[in-house]
Amino acid sequence: MPKKAEVVDARKRTPKGHFVVYVGSEMTRFVVPTCYLKSPVFQQLLEKAADEHGFGNKDGIVLPCEAFTFQRLISYLTNKS
Repeated sequence: MPKKAEVVDARKRTPKGHFVVYVGSEMTRFVVPTCYLKSPVFQQLLEKAADEHGFGNKDGIVLPCEAFTFQRLISYLTNKS
């Protein structure tokens, strides 16, 4: 079962096997397991982020959705496994 994505303190390091995304107008930071990259839904969200922000975004990976919606996606992906 994959680990759940979580909101973490920005000063903490990203654990091995995870990556950071920023979500919503408040740029909430989530640490996400890399296994989520296999999900077609997550891939579509990343493609949408690339279309809106490009690949050279200095802020990191910024996903074009609100934190509440992203949390629902993460819940879905966690329960799906």
